[in-house]
Amino acid sequence: MDIFIEIGIIIIFASILAFVSRMFKQPLIPAYIIGGIILGPLLSIVTNKSIISTLSEIGIAFLLFIVGLEINLKNLKEVGFVSSIGGVINSTILFSLGFIVSLMMGFEAIEAGYLGLIIAFSSTMVVIKQLSDSREVNTLHGRIIIGILLVEDLIAVVAITILNSMHNISIAVFIFSILKGGFLFLLIMLLSKHVLNHLFKFAAKTPEVLFLLSISVCFMFGIFFSEFGHILVFLLRDVLSINLSEHMVMLLSPGFSIAIGAFAAGIGLANLPYSIEITSKVKPLKDFFATIFFVSLGLELEFGVISKQFIPIFVITLIVMFIKPSILFFMTYIFGYKQRTSFLVGGKMSQISEFALIIVFLGISLDHVSSSIVNITITIAIITIVFTSYFENYKNQLYNFFSPYLKLFDKIPLKTTVDLENVDDNNNHEVILVGYDRIGYSIFNTLKKLKKKFLVVDFNPEVVRNLIAQNVSCIYGDIGDIEVINKLDLGKVRIIISTVPHWENNLLLISETKKLNNEATIFVTADHVDEALSLYDAGADYVILPHFLGGERVSFILEDYTEDFKSITDLIAKKVEHIKELRRRKSLGHYHPNSYHLS
Repeated sequence: MDIFIEIGIIIIFASILAFVSRMFKQPLIPAYIIGGIILGPLLSIVTNKSIISTLSEIGIAFLLFIVGLEINLKNLKEVGFVSSIGGVINSTILFSLGFIVSLMMGFEAIEAGYLGLIIAFSSTMVVIKQLSDSREVNTLHGRIIIGILLVEDLIAVVAITILNSMHNISIAVFIFSILKGGFLFLLIMLLSKHVLNHLFKFAAKTPEVLFLLSISVCFMFGIFFSEFGHILVFLLRDVLSINLSEHMVMLLSPGFSIAIGAFAAGIGLANLPYSIEITSKVKPLKDFFATIFFVSLGLELEFGVISKQFIPIFVITLIVMFIKPSILFFMTYIFGYKQRTSFLVGGKMSQISEFALIIVFLGISLDHVSSSIVNITITIAIITIVFTSYFENYKNQLYNFFSPYLKLFDKIPLKTTVDLENVDDNNNHEVILVGYDRIGYSIFNTLKKLKKKFLVVDFNPEVVRNLIAQNVSCIYGDIGDIEVINKLDLGKVRIIISTVPHWENNLLLISETKKLNNEATIFVTADHVDEALSLYDAGADYVILPHFLGGERVSFILEDYTEDFKSITDLIAKKVEHIKELRRRKSLGHYHPNSYHLS
């Protein structure tokens, strides 16, 4: 069948299932995977799996490119210790566990090693998509997760390098991999500062050129990272005429994955003032190819393998879904982070990585493993990714269910790494403001002008540190956490304002407030009209819809301006005031409604 027709069938069918999934308020990723199972193993409509697989790899590259664009490396510094040390410890424990369990199930040592690697890493593709969709990239648990994923991806790259050189493995492989990776990232930073900055300054004048240049940089660095080893050998041996031994050629030849190159390209462009525009233009492409990636997982499934390899699939799936998050929870908690943060870190990473698929296909090409390992990996990937999708949908309910059991860890005498708050016990707050950035910032300034006693709740640690420096009453925490809500003096507060557009969290806040204080006035925020109506039904006094605020604001200005045809100088005064406010907002990082702060 023509590739255009097959891709068309995939997208049309995925769209139908996505529509049905949204009607029943189900996550989209399982719908895409089910679509692949129906089109592939069940009906055999789509058969060109190799091209579909290639397109899905492009989707991974685009996703990591956008992740790189949105990552602020400065924000990762505070979680660098838990991410680096914890990431290495977690991968080592899981690899060892997977290796030993696989040997016990009768696999050969080399196959057990591959299965250990499959268990050791979580999916950057899935986790980052969920973090970005829920706007949690800049939360504390989001930063920890991203840091751990970066470490895991680097370990995976080293693992792939070792597998390619297993016949000649040595410590030099590690050293050369690290040196090559460090050199490439340094090169990108230099190019970003001295070359790309000038190119994008010119390209930004034309949206189409900006888009093409962005895509070109993504592909360029993807190709360069992938072929860097061969390029290096060519330059040293053929251009500079340096005599390289076969051993040295083997050390230098392995490159990195295209996805890692795309990620590095994103980081290089993240420092440019055009990163938001680039992200908005590339995102539709990422969504398109990401859909194909999830459908392709379903296409690869073979039902016969599930019955023949049921025990390995069952055991390894249990390790990934339950033991892996338990290890991550305990490890994060030991590093001094609170229970909810640790719980979310573990739960969101309870799946296997797309690198697992790359690793097993490499194993097939190197004749290290049989096709059964590939089928086991695909089956586990589907099960665990679907599991994670439902964890994301019901994470608050799951945390509330497990929280009584997690309190057992309170008996462990640990110093809390993040316990940010600035609350005076004698200060009776009239107003509680949940969420500081953008909408919350305007409300914050109004409350200051009115000289109200108020408390700010936010779960961006940098925001809370900034408020503490200003001696503002504040608490670090997620309003979806019942423990955080219990810290608030809801019984005495007069007004509660939540600028966090999380429907379930706002429902919880309304419910807990009504239990203690029926007189409190409650303002909450929603993304959609249906959510707003349900929040009104739950007892909200006013629901903020950010998408409508701009039109309302313009209508007020227009009404004020056209009344008796006031002088144009009044409008100019508003313009000057607005420009000053926008510049102040920019200095605070309030760039774009699609950036991943929560308020």
